[in-house]
Amino acid sequence: MILELLKADITEIQVDAIVNAANTSLLGGGGVDGAIHRKGGKVILDECIQIRNKQGGCKTGEAVITTAGNLPSKYVIHTVGPVWNGDKEEKSKLLADCYKNSLNLAIQNGIKTIAFPNISTGIYHFPKDKAAEIAIRTVKDFERISEIEKVIFV
Repeated sequence: MILELLKADITEIQVDAIVNAANTSLLGGGGVDGAIHRKGGKVILDECIQIRNKQGGCKTGEAVITTAGNLPSKYVIHTVGPVWNGDKEEKSKLLADCYKNSLNLAIQNGIKTIAFPNISTGIYHFPKDKAAEIAIRTVKDFERISEIEKVIFV
């Protein structure tokens, strides 16, 4: 497995799947979430609405998958990161769950290349250094990581 760090627009990366730092409603928002919904088009929102109707959104730490609409990737994996409030242990576990659950969905869908944004570090205020450490450690320690060819952190 190759780990790569890239400064780029995640909506323009050519991988099997990009990960969206979503909110629990799955209806789009600001930052990465808004950009993915805008550039991906209505099909992503329609699929998110179907998921909401079926299971009531996406809980913190969980992940769901849709097609990618107009984006160059095939799929978008939507995961909901924790809002940082200083409860380091609980929030760190939830953030690690975002990466684990996204990788599990990737493997279940035959995804070999995946790009992650820095989950929860925007309006959710997770400290960037802690978030990066959790992201890298969780991906490297993931038990089935050999089934993924490349992970890009954007």
